[in-house]
Amino acid sequence: MGLKVYNSLSRQLEEFTPQNHGNVSIYSCGPTVYDYIHIGNARTALVTDIIRRYLVYKGYTVKLVQNLTDIDDKIINRAHTLGISASELAHANGLAYFEDTQRLGIQPADVHPKATEHITEMIDLIQILIDKGAAYVVDGSVYYRVNSFSDYGKLSRRKPEDLLAGARVEVDERKEDPRDFDMWKAAKPGEPFWESPWGQGRPGWHIECSSMAMKHLGETIDIHLGGEDLLFPHHENEIAQSELATGVPFARYWVHVAFLKIGGKRMGKSEKNFILLREALDKYPPAVIRHFLVSAHYRHPLDYSLESLQTSESALKRLNNCIDTLEKYSVDIDESKDIKNELTTEDASLVSAIEKMQTDFTQAMDTDFNTAQAVGSIFTLVSTINKSIVATNGVSNHIYTRAYKALIETCEVLGIYSNNEDVHAQTNEYLEPVLDLLLDIRQDARNRKDWDTSDMIRDRLIELNIEIQDTKDGSTWKFIS
Repeated sequence: MGLKVYNSLSRQLEEFTPQNHGNVSIYSCGPTVYDYIHIGNARTALVTDIIRRYLVYKGYTVKLVQNLTDIDDKIINRAHTLGISASELAHANGLAYFEDTQRLGIQPADVHPKATEHITEMIDLIQILIDKGAAYVVDGSVYYRVNSFSDYGKLSRRKPEDLLAGARVEVDERKEDPRDFDMWKAAKPGEPFWESPWGQGRPGWHIECSSMAMKHLGETIDIHLGGEDLLFPHHENEIAQSELATGVPFARYWVHVAFLKIGGKRMGKSEKNFILLREALDKYPPAVIRHFLVSAHYRHPLDYSLESLQTSESALKRLNNCIDTLEKYSVDIDESKDIKNELTTEDASLVSAIEKMQTDFTQAMDTDFNTAQAVGSIFTLVSTINKSIVATNGVSNHIYTRAYKALIETCEVLGIYSNNEDVHAQTNEYLEPVLDLLLDIRQDARNRKDWDTSDMIRDRLIELNIEIQDTKDGSTWKFIS
């Protein structure tokens, strides 16, 4: 059986077939950096991380793009409240986002585009839609004509009369249709703005993702990820503007992550019942939080509670103890050697358990990335290994080594176990792009003589034992003890 993915567009499991054999393109809607992320936000980022890890595990080459929305109403309003510029707030919270997700073991995307760096692409896309008669200009703002796209509503399955529900649109008499959404907002006094053919202004939220996705992944993406709250109107609007502009499907598979709940209610900042990810990480190891977040299927709601985290903490102790014990038995083995005729009854029994775990793990993940069942297969093997270790007849070190490698390999897909050697080996591969990005952000701040942001980045990295060295040829970083 091959990989099957639940496609929100068709509302059914579909065989996964990327458009380019062996290569997968993924776009994941990233954070709007007006504040620190909470653990509910982290669930979507973590699901994205695990899907990418599993596809790599299966042999695919994956290109992941995750955007940063660094200009919108929330950023402008919060920056005004704090008495700082929108760019300063976005830079600081962008830095915090990478810091928090790195602590959770989420690997950086291949590209983290920022909205403010793709204004030209947005203007070009808007102009295409104007030329096609799908958008219109009013007083320096540009609106998308929803009725110009005959398939509008195909993702959310909403009837025309219901399409305004949940859209959170502002009443605007300038619109031809209340459902029409803004792609370009005319500048208001005191707000950031960019020049455009329609006057000074800034992009709307939906046009940002369409432009950045097509810029870095092409007109059709294999997988588009996001939280279930983005299905309508954000993803519906992305489809409408993108497909009308290009004439081809915008994404082949739409994947939506269910809400994290607390006390039975959706966790969110508007509900004021959220737990910041950094606060959770100060109390629990990253692997414990990851184990908790993967303990349910990504399409099922998950309740955050102290009891759930304690359960995950206990489970991780059993897993770590088992792996640490197996490591002591590990020996060098020849993976290509056929040793079936050399196996004792006890050896053969454990080999069978290892193979069953690997089969069950793959079947679970191949069924729409069912992490809950995948974790279950791992812990079934852990129980078998623990019984074998305490048995007087025991198992050969050769087989324990195979068990150790099998557990490490599958646990790394979920990110619920990492030994120090693994972390060191991955540091340059995954940390270097993030640090280079931070140096770019810091250099931009220095160019603008924003010494507070520059110093904050330097000081926060020092806390992580990373030192910035400024030279006449630019800035570099190094680890310090």
